[in-house]
Amino acid sequence: MNAHHEAEEGARVIPLATARERDGGGAGGGRDARHPARRDGEHADAPGRAASVLEPGSLERRVASGLEFLGRRLTGDYEVDEFGFDPEFNGTVLLPAARALYERWFRVELAGVENVPADGGALIVANHSGTLPLDGLMLAVALHDHAERDVRLLGADLIYQVPVLGHLSRKAGHTLACQADAARLLGKGELVGVFPEGYKGVGKPFADRYKLQRFGRGGFVGTALRAGVPIVPCAIVGAEEIYPKIADLRPLARLLGLPYFPVTPTFPLLGPAGLVPLPSKWMIAFGEPMYLDDYEADDADDPMTVFEITDHVRENVQRMLHETRLRRGPAFF
Repeated sequence: MNAHHEAEEGARVIPLATARERDGGGAGGGRDARHPARRDGEHADAPGRAASVLEPGSLERRVASGLEFLGRRLTGDYEVDEFGFDPEFNGTVLLPAARALYERWFRVELAGVENVPADGGALIVANHSGTLPLDGLMLAVALHDHAERDVRLLGADLIYQVPVLGHLSRKAGHTLACQADAARLLGKGELVGVFPEGYKGVGKPFADRYKLQRFGRGGFVGTALRAGVPIVPCAIVGAEEIYPKIADLRPLARLLGLPYFPVTPTFPLLGPAGLVPLPSKWMIAFGEPMYLDDYEADDADDPMTVFEITDHVRENVQRMLHETRLRRGPAFF
């Protein structure tokens, strides 16, 4: 295990493949294997999905389940993988909190979820926006609940320098945006998510909404080529409106060591209340997988090839953004 992937003290460390097989799936954790069939409108009994309080005895079951969860936490009787991913904590604590925003506040709709591979390694490439990166949380809920896969997002160093945020990100299965970590996850058949725009995307002004920024140097393309996995373009519409950034206090940002310090219609004017996101209507669309079978792994070292593929991916995501935005309609209705 690498030094920066320290597991929870007292918790058992399990290989990534074993973590997926825990849910009854194979090495890739396919849809049918990991989640039993369910009727429309009914959620499978998965970690973090509590039974309805209207069901007889459901309250007692929830209390008993909660006590069992706390007991395992106290005794260290739970499992994490080499990256610190804690499936039980993620399913019981983190995903339900994000799911409340997903279902009730942002009312997220999905399109093209069938384009997400049911198993095996794949790279989800999405646009990034919103001033605060809530788009990553909504993407994780969408893929967990509707594609039956845990996405392992690649995050900036700043996230892992914030003690609580970095710790929770690890427990949710995410890691640093570096090729070594991405290659290791893809080699294990994991679904990896990346936002190539980085800070330029999430921190762009409201006037530039839904206009993709530069996709870095195409490192994600080199990673996909070396791993031999498809790229799935993804368009996230709705995040641009949650914190409309109208100005940037750059001197304050430099003082705090932040990439930007946003000014929105509600923040910092309303103080902490200004951090409540506006309830925009979201849509997340997944495009057809882009298979790289016509290329060799050595092409990852050819700058022109990497640039060509990167530009093609960016064009696909930009086109999908335009189409999905038209399909979504007004931002708040």
